[in-house]
Amino acid sequence: MATLRIALAQINPTVGALAQNAARILDAAWTADRGGAELLAVPELALCGYPPDDLVLRRAFLEECVRTMRRLARALPADQIVLVGAPQPTRGRPRNAAWVLAAGRIAAVYTKMLLATGGVFDEERVFAPGERPLVLRIGSTRVGLHICEDSWHPSAPPCALLRHAVDLVVNISASPFQQGKFELRRRVIADAAAVVGAPFAYVNLVGGQDELVFDGSSFVTDARGRLLALARSFEEDLLWLDLPVAPHPPLESREVTHWTAPSRSHRRGRPLAVPRARRPTGPAEIWAALRLALRDYVRKNGATDVVLGLSGGVDSALVATLAADALGPERVHALSMPSALNSAATRRDARRVAERLGIDFRAVPIESLRQTALAALAPAASDVDRGLAAENLQARLRAVILMAMSNRYGWLVLATANKSEIATGYCTLYGDLAGAFAPLKDVPKTLVYRLARWRNRIARGAVIPASILRRAPSAELRPNQTDQDSLPPYSLVDEIVERVEERDEPPASLVSAGLPADAVREVVRRIETSEFKRRQAPPGPKITPRAFGRDRRMPITCAWRAPLPRRPANVRGPSP
Repeated sequence: MATLRIALAQINPTVGALAQNAARILDAAWTADRGGAELLAVPELALCGYPPDDLVLRRAFLEECVRTMRRLARALPADQIVLVGAPQPTRGRPRNAAWVLAAGRIAAVYTKMLLATGGVFDEERVFAPGERPLVLRIGSTRVGLHICEDSWHPSAPPCALLRHAVDLVVNISASPFQQGKFELRRRVIADAAAVVGAPFAYVNLVGGQDELVFDGSSFVTDARGRLLALARSFEEDLLWLDLPVAPHPPLESREVTHWTAPSRSHRRGRPLAVPRARRPTGPAEIWAALRLALRDYVRKNGATDVVLGLSGGVDSALVATLAADALGPERVHALSMPSALNSAATRRDARRVAERLGIDFRAVPIESLRQTALAALAPAASDVDRGLAAENLQARLRAVILMAMSNRYGWLVLATANKSEIATGYCTLYGDLAGAFAPLKDVPKTLVYRLARWRNRIARGAVIPASILRRAPSAELRPNQTDQDSLPPYSLVDEIVERVEERDEPPASLVSAGLPADAVREVVRRIETSEFKRRQAPPGPKITPRAFGRDRRMPITCAWRAPLPRRPANVRGPSP
């Protein structure tokens, strides 16, 4: 039985940073070569970063990708075969390709046959599909190539045409994280392996890119889908494996392209131990995703420090803690911006959070600014000192101060709104929605509390004071105000948002299942009438099956409303 030493390099590229990404690939290749790897694979579109979106429609960008690929090929180890993901120019739309680099040149190119659409994916808009599989002959071993989606439909040609024709399939992928995604990938690859009848080596991207975060978690399975090796999650890693392959009798097909590797004398060195990393689960997995997304957004956009408003509430406390974990406390700056409406307890708790984290803390009272603004507005707007205008004014004054600090010091402003608030529009446009990045944008309020309690447990001490976790949520918009004056309980809000937005359940079915009709009506009404706010909200990392961002595109101006259950005549409540 032959043995093929493979290496999977899950790297963290930056979209558009071609030279830097090529350098990462080159470092991984030489490390793999020193360990005797005969075949190295890096993730989908790793050379240009993923997703490149409309960059691949620019001819100059595609030409620079090809030039960078040729330089990379010449710099790679001579006896190694390297699979690199990058766009391939054509006369029409470009193609999403796996480039085979060997002996200092571009030896072959495989183009993705099944393009990903739906959700966060929009590949058919910018790419043309490939037409036929490619099989690499490496000595006596035949290796088939897949790019991400090619493996997700076992009955389609990418799998069907390789059935009993290869000894191994290598899938280079850029599969974004969401809760439960790793288990889904495992099942998909197990199904594909059963159809092809061969082991699969799956290398996935790692890192944050705008609203997406990639968890890595690359792995190798045998032909039955059983896990043989697993890379680390949420960090760069080089996964090695000596894979025993039992060559099959040659099965030729005119529908499959073959490329034969040049003979070489590769020294493998001593046998490798089978690596099996431990994956984080539960709150630890979500925290790792959020931390990586925040760190990469700041770093890849050329910033070093962040600033946020620290109110003494749970959302801002959690964002401050996350930022300190992601960037280091010395790079996090918190402003307390109290008005007369803020209690002494929340002011005290804001300072406690900053002290326990060791972050920079500054107080900038805004009551005089608030009174000045109200006085200036009074001649033009009667009763401006009461109602919604007055309540939102303080949030917008805080945004002005945060942006001034950002302009003065170059700090990125972090918004602290969570998914529950963004879903229902319970947030202030140009106020607490202002910022460069919203780390909790896809984190429901109930999960905010779970993460806060988990983070306190692993710290072996309350980083976030217990008083914050006990206090009823409040934006402190008016005296003695709580969020539940305007919203149903967050446990109910989050269940409705999840079932309507993530599972596509009709609102009426929620009522039939026992949820309060008035709560369903109110939450759905708020979701439907708040699209204009969400369109202007900053980006934030996706961690659920459907986030309010890249994978949810709804019109702002829209007269259609979801059918809602009728209100019984004897029940009072908010009108839809």
